[in-house]
Amino acid sequence: MASQSTYGVHAELNVRIETRDGIELATDIYRPADPQTGEPVDESRPVLLDRTPYDRTGGRLRHGEWYASRGYVVAIQDVRGRFDSDGEFYIHANEAKDGADTVDWLSKREYCDGQVATLGTSYGAWVQSALATQDPNNLAGMFVNMGAANGRKKTFRHNGAFELRWLCWALTLGGGFAHESLADPDIQQQFADVDVREILADSPIKRGESPLATLPGYEQWTFDIMETGNTSTDLWKNPGLNFERHYDNSADVPTVYAGGWYDSYTGATCDNFVELGNRKDADHYLLMGPWTHLARLPGGHDHSDALLFPPLSWEHPTAGDLAFGDAAARKYRETRLRFFDQYLQGGDGWKTQPRVEYFLMGTGDGHRTDDGLLFHGGEWRNADTWPPEGTEMTRYYIHNDGTLSSMKPKADVSTTTFNFDPTDPVPTIGGNTSSYLTYEPRDESVRAHPLGDRNIIDFAGRGGYDQRTDQDTFGATPPYGPLADRDDVLTFRTPPLEQPVDIAGPIRVRIYGETDGQDTDFTAKLIDEYPASETHPDGYALNISDSICRGRYRGYRQEPDLLEPGVVYEFYMEPYDTANRFKQDHRIRLDISSSNWPRFDVNQNTGGKLYGDTNPRVAENTIHHNNEYATHIELPVWSANT
Repeated sequence: MASQSTYGVHAELNVRIETRDGIELATDIYRPADPQTGEPVDESRPVLLDRTPYDRTGGRLRHGEWYASRGYVVAIQDVRGRFDSDGEFYIHANEAKDGADTVDWLSKREYCDGQVATLGTSYGAWVQSALATQDPNNLAGMFVNMGAANGRKKTFRHNGAFELRWLCWALTLGGGFAHESLADPDIQQQFADVDVREILADSPIKRGESPLATLPGYEQWTFDIMETGNTSTDLWKNPGLNFERHYDNSADVPTVYAGGWYDSYTGATCDNFVELGNRKDADHYLLMGPWTHLARLPGGHDHSDALLFPPLSWEHPTAGDLAFGDAAARKYRETRLRFFDQYLQGGDGWKTQPRVEYFLMGTGDGHRTDDGLLFHGGEWRNADTWPPEGTEMTRYYIHNDGTLSSMKPKADVSTTTFNFDPTDPVPTIGGNTSSYLTYEPRDESVRAHPLGDRNIIDFAGRGGYDQRTDQDTFGATPPYGPLADRDDVLTFRTPPLEQPVDIAGPIRVRIYGETDGQDTDFTAKLIDEYPASETHPDGYALNISDSICRGRYRGYRQEPDLLEPGVVYEFYMEPYDTANRFKQDHRIRLDISSSNWPRFDVNQNTGGKLYGDTNPRVAENTIHHNNEYATHIELPVWSANT
């Protein structure tokens, strides 16, 4: 049982908290108060800190006041350079020290009992892990929902490739609400009029030739991330962008790492739990639902409050075109409250929480719901570890006849070759995506219709979808149809399964390939292939997880190493962790290609600039599937009998 609403709320708005370098951060403080007088209670209380780049005032009634009425002091802060906080915004660069300074300041207030805990989602999760690297005194717990670990490895960049969502973010939620934009309606109008889809279609952008040119600071950090792939640079040493390298020095406090199987931070969430849980003595928990990053409900638009509190994906059991049933939904605020009650106030509402709780997708019958979604279903499971005990990493090899099986190929020589044309990339259809957004076009100016009130269009999709293009698929061209029909998508599938196969844990892919140039990409996508049915007569190719490997950074290299034409290399990938049941009569499928756009930027196949190359060439790429070079996917097969 979580604490109940028994207090009034006293709000002190726009409190200025000074950092060590003299920057003042705007912070709203909500304190429990006497419900009759409205005066704050005299006794000191635990403090919950939420730091955000999305305007601390936006979720006031749903967030700060909600927890304050239940006995907590709540501090909601604009991060440096955003909204009412001073300073210049460089994405994540200052969050470690600024966060630690804020924890220190709050812990010294008379209303604080000496305990400061943190909460937040997305950017609000990043900043928690960042400040934890400073191991601040009085940090008492963290609820890290959908956050990163190593921005170079699995967030800003992904195994060498750039996640274009950050360019999209810079052009929408970033640049549209920069200090300069908020102060100048003409600049804000410029961002309101941008169609991000057109920007991506005309990529690469150049310095000084995009709307970001009006915001030099935003343009700088965007290009820094797009152009910089080497670990030796200071960029990827910053604890705000890469706190994986600071694990050993991070605070040892009770922590929940929460996320979703279709979240853009799935891999990082699981990595943080495993690595920090092994290093620290305090209790660590993993909670994984079938959720996306924030909510996308039927109709295609994000709800306006999805960017604030709570992230509605927890409370709506859908992901893309999938439905999971009401059991998949969780109350976000109440879940966090139970955790804080136990670790900050001695409650017992969290004591039955398993160390690992995850949603196994795929137990549904695949019928079409009233909303037109595929009922994939699922059920909650508990475990003590991740992956769960009883999981065995099992290899499935590709074969020259298009099959996927546990039998290793016997042939001495066996290959498949395809041409990869960077001007015609494979379109993204859902997956672990976020921020592939553009504002809905409006005739009104921002004065008549403010940017913050405009609908946002999600043009790449989040979650699970049939891997089939149509006229609404961004980047697709006629003839529309299954991605598997493309000449540059290689498809390997098992026979129809004679019994269900449950997987739960990390995924590994090793592609043995070669190319005729100095650089190229290889991609891998795990598919749950439904058989034909009355509601889906052509079957349904459901994306489960995917990844990419840029040749020059193969093996998660810290520095680039260009390829030699005709040499066979191992392209190792780690698609994000998942939990899914492949039901009887379904097929396990692996799709291999060289692009997934706009989820990732497109390799121009030249070995030239990491971003900004304007001279694409068609690459001849070859996949090996023989005894020596046995391309395969490794799945975490779980057995209740193990």
